[in-house]
Amino acid sequence: MAEALLDVAVVSTTPVAGGNICTTTRLRLTDGRSAVIKTRPNRPTGFFETEANGLDQLRAAGGVPVPNVLAVNAECIVLDWIEPSKPTAELAEQFGRSLAKTHSVTPASFGAEQDGFIGLAPLPNRPLPTWEEFYASRRVMPYLRAAVDRGALTVEQAAIIERAMKQIHSFSGDSEPPALLHGDLWSGNMVWGAEQIHLIDPAVHGGHRETDLAMLALFGTPHLQKVLDAYNETSPLQDGWTERVALHQLHPLLVHAVLFGGAYGARAVAAAQSLFDHATSE
Repeated sequence: MAEALLDVAVVSTTPVAGGNICTTTRLRLTDGRSAVIKTRPNRPTGFFETEANGLDQLRAAGGVPVPNVLAVNAECIVLDWIEPSKPTAELAEQFGRSLAKTHSVTPASFGAEQDGFIGLAPLPNRPLPTWEEFYASRRVMPYLRAAVDRGALTVEQAAIIERAMKQIHSFSGDSEPPALLHGDLWSGNMVWGAEQIHLIDPAVHGGHRETDLAMLALFGTPHLQKVLDAYNETSPLQDGWTERVALHQLHPLLVHAVLFGGAYGARAVAAAQSLFDHATSE
């Protein structure tokens, strides 16, 4: 498949560990390059094309680099291979500055022209006028309902999160224009190369820049404070942004509650409750 798409022969293949959604294979090509091909049977319609489109948007922003898309069709995507290296404080600082540049791109609206995916899960993107409307209606509430249906949340637990969405303007800070987001910015979607970090597996849309930063904090990112400090120096964040991290983590926690169950539902409830607790303590 790859040889036909690239019009070059493959010398050898090596499985790439780490992904649980696609089968990922490193390709050594006769022209000396290395590439990576991702495949998955029974993928959603438009899955790989959406990924390619997101990478193209991030590349055009001129901020954090992404692998070049060498080929894409309905069955696979082929990307430049990025040789992994060790995380360093210097790379983290560079990444923070580059991410601020990516976020400086202002899409036309909160949302995107087409729906997308976060992992294999659907990601509704139909634009709405404000971030608060978009986040509540297109991110939190669909997955809140799904989490209840799955049994990951009780109706009583869901009511706490729903109440937070009804009062979201009390927690969201001053309005900002849409920022171009990676949209699934956890550490597993960062490839630490020798000279710079590349981003992979995007869920690109126009959103609030604090959402990407909150996602970095959710599952642990090496040298996170270096990233945040460099970002804030380049593009200062609003006062109180750390108190809003819980708000921006609600959606990914609910996604994980739907996909994996476990304690993610309870963590989402705790995040929502913390918003009320902080508001009453001020």
